[in-house]
Amino acid sequence: MNKIIEKQELIDRLIDLAFAEDIGDGDHSTLSAIPETAQGKSKLLIKEEGILAGVEVAKSIFNRFDPSMKVEVLIPDGAAVKPGDIAMIVEGKVHSLLQTERLMLNVMQRMSGIATLTHKYAEALKGTSTKVLDTRKTTPGMRILEKEAVKIGGGVNHRMGLYDMIMLKDNHVDFAGGIPQAISGAQAYCKAKGKDLKIEIEVRNLDEVKQVLAHGGVNRIMLDNFSPALTRQAVELINGVYETESSGGITFETLLDYANCGVDFISVGALTHSVKGLDMSFKAC
Repeated sequence: MNKIIEKQELIDRLIDLAFAEDIGDGDHSTLSAIPETAQGKSKLLIKEEGILAGVEVAKSIFNRFDPSMKVEVLIPDGAAVKPGDIAMIVEGKVHSLLQTERLMLNVMQRMSGIATLTHKYAEALKGTSTKVLDTRKTTPGMRILEKEAVKIGGGVNHRMGLYDMIMLKDNHVDFAGGIPQAISGAQAYCKAKGKDLKIEIEVRNLDEVKQVLAHGGVNRIMLDNFSPALTRQAVELINGVYETESSGGITFETLLDYANCGVDFISVGALTHSVKGLDMSFKAC
């Protein structure tokens, strides 16, 4: 359970599980209607404006199901697309085209939706020193893909999971007995385990900011549910000694209010937890 699984292994596991849940003991619609030897082509047709994401994952899906499928990519990940664009053409057995269609579309629609929304936030932050971050509020099993979509859209990944950064949230602080205890415990743990992990701590008010500054030993301070006015005061207190992150209920409408306070990062759970997929279809050609 403690093994860090490599990126491609995670993607391959997800693909295998998705095919297992979708195909079961066979795609009986295709098996009954289409000769096994039939060959064909399908095109990925874009039906909505946005940022395309998931092309490379789609190639993995096709290859894992049937390595003989040929994929011609016409539009790469990260490109702006519009209705009528054809992103790729795939050629191979019709059985393979039909059985991979839904998984490929599910992945690409969701990743493109995330990339599109992230791009909107990243564009709004241009001209400031603030970057938009994702969170761990992701679809179980799809985190690696959703966070890749955030990067494609111009955002920045926060930690991938619980293993690659120490993030002391309010519950950690309360259970530890306070901010000094939580930070000291994290530092001692890293030393004992020989781990070089960045430490971030969440604060709830200016008094807790002052406690962190007095103790030291962190890399980033998260200002949780601060108003813009309090955020500005906190950033002035921290004065560049540590990275700063605003979090908690920040919307697109309030994004610049926080960025203009000078925070380094703004984390937005909505990038992955409540996004609309980009409309597209996979049609015979």
